[in-house]
Amino acid sequence: MRTTSDRIRHAISFEVIGLILITPLGALAFDKPVEQIGVVAFVSATMATGWNYLYNLIFDHALLRIRGAVQKTVPIRVIHAILFEGGLLLILLPFIAWYLGVSLLEAFLMDLSFAIFYLVYAFVFNWAYDVIFPVPAGTPPGNA
Repeated sequence: MRTTSDRIRHAISFEVIGLILITPLGALAFDKPVEQIGVVAFVSATMATGWNYLYNLIFDHALLRIRGAVQKTVPIRVIHAILFEGGLLLILLPFIAWYLGVSLLEAFLMDLSFAIFYLVYAFVFNWAYDVIFPVPAGTPPGNA
C-alpha cells in the first residue's frame, strides 16, 4: 500500500501534467476559448483530484482484499482506468453543460472526449508512476 504523502504526490502530479496537456488540446478540438477550456479543465482537475485519491484508496483496498496484493496486471489497469473515468464523467457532466452553455448531449460528447483522453493518459501515467515510484514488495498494508 502507498502512503498518504505518496498518494497526494500521485494525484497532484497526475492533474498538473493532465492540465498542461488537455487545456490547449481541448480549446483546439472544441473551438472554444482557451480560457473557458482552462476553467473547465481546472475545475475538473480539482474535482478529479479528490476523486483520484478516494478512488485509488478504495481500489487498492479492494485489490488487497480480493487478490492479497495491490500490484496491477494489464487487465486490472484497464479496468481501473475505465471505472475511474466513468465515475468522473458522471460527476463532471452537469458542470460542463452549465459553464459552457451547451446542451447535455454536447457536454456529454465533450466530457466523453476528455474521458477518452484521460483514459489513455491515466493508463500511461499510472504505469509510469508505478515504475518510477514502486511499492516495495512485501510491505505490510499502511507501511509503504
